[in-house]
Amino acid sequence: MPSNAGDLAQVALSAPIGDFSFLALFLQAHFVVKLVMAGLTLASVWCWSIIFEKLLVLRRADRQTDRFEQTFWSGQSLEELYQSLVHKPTSSMAALFVAAMREWKRSHEGGARPLASLQMRIEKVMDVTITREMDRLERRLLFLATVGSTAPFIGLFGTVWGIMTSFQAIAASKNTNLAVVAPGIAEALFATALGLLAAIPAVIFYNKFSHQLARLGSRLEGFADEFSAILSRQIDERG
Repeated sequence: MPSNAGDLAQVALSAPIGDFSFLALFLQAHFVVKLVMAGLTLASVWCWSIIFEKLLVLRRADRQTDRFEQTFWSGQSLEELYQSLVHKPTSSMAALFVAAMREWKRSHEGGARPLASLQMRIEKVMDVTITREMDRLERRLLFLATVGSTAPFIGLFGTVWGIMTSFQAIAASKNTNLAVVAPGIAEALFATALGLLAAIPAVIFYNKFSHQLARLGSRLEGFADEFSAILSRQIDERG
């Protein structure tokens, strides 16, 4: 915070009276408050880029999962489906299927008879695949959670700093006229507004994406259980 009260008073009194545009509030703010405002603005922009990306990614993931389930339960042979997906799985569920089938084929193409541990290995492979796919889909969501929880406090810090600076300038100028006080208070409160502007969408969409990912995770686990049962029956038949 500036230590020269005379400079603070000169800045406060020389600011355009009645100019409350966003640009004017930013330019008139103290350097620390400007840093807070700039940081919150950048965080907000980055949050919105993550939000738009996740909206597209999760919507596409739902469509691809629906399409794979329809194909899987359509009666197509597992070998044909595996060959069509082995080089490029089209969804997280397809990647889960490919990983399980690859482990299955490794055990049989080597000429080994089905072992009692085969199903356990397949289930382990599917668990690892689910974890990897969910980690991929959850990437950058932590930033939304961090902004949602910290942005209001960062904005409040900027507000407190700005109000302290304004009060020091008022004390130095010995002028309590509302026209003189209002610009400094407004620019300080603007930091809190930016904090809320960054935090509110981050919290809303973080909760939305968390719910969608939890539902997708449940679908993957359900498919893993069903596919494990199918392979278990084949293991029993060939045992």
